[in-house]
Amino acid sequence: MTKQRYFIELSYDGTNYHGWQIQQNAVSVQEVLNKSLSIVLRQQIETLGCGRTDTGVHAKEFFAHFDFETIDHGLWTMDETSTILRSLNSILPKDIAIKKIFPVAAEAHARFDATLRSYEYHIHFNKDPFKNGYSWELRDKPDVDLMNKAAAIIMEHTDFSCFSKSNTQVKTNICKISKAEWAIKGDGIVFHISADRFLRNMVRAIVGTLLMVGKHEIEPETVRSIIESKNRSNAGMSVPAGGLYLTEVKY
Repeated sequence: MTKQRYFIELSYDGTNYHGWQIQQNAVSVQEVLNKSLSIVLRQQIETLGCGRTDTGVHAKEFFAHFDFETIDHGLWTMDETSTILRSLNSILPKDIAIKKIFPVAAEAHARFDATLRSYEYHIHFNKDPFKNGYSWELRDKPDVDLMNKAAAIIMEHTDFSCFSKSNTQVKTNICKISKAEWAIKGDGIVFHISADRFLRNMVRAIVGTLLMVGKHEIEPETVRSIIESKNRSNAGMSVPAGGLYLTEVKY
């Protein structure tokens, strides 16, 4: 037998899951995907994702890799891949959708080979029952121009300890942000942010801090001192997970 590595592209509604990563006593996207792949491929499959999303966070684009033991040295044909794709989607719940499965080099890594990740955070201002859990409703509109001034300050820095969840097992809190800006969309606003990597809870903490600026609770320049303090307690609240989406992963 020989092992072939495959990448799998998927999207999911995170409402019913405790994030991507497998954990005890809670249902995760990874757990459900592993079980479904194991059923369809008739061998134990373990996936490794491009990152980890928190409980309730959604993913419009997400990648994972897995190894599949084949009897011969051949790859799946296009017809076989299409059949596997249909079979997976038929047994997965409706809030997880598989888009593609494709072979990659043996050393290809869904997490470590990713060069860019992008998120969006959605906020709306008019009560809308169809946005519950998918956008955060705010009563008062913040000052978007001020928030964009503060977002530009964030891009000048790389150490984001102040926006990280405490007691996380990471080697560094250094991230290179390439985009951070607010845009008006319909009756709401959307925060767009891209970086090479993100810390746990980072985007939701950034949004909470920028909203403090938008509500005139702090000045844009105060964000600089918050970042330089490297202290999570100085930053803003962590906004609700339902408004957050992983939208793009680049390799």
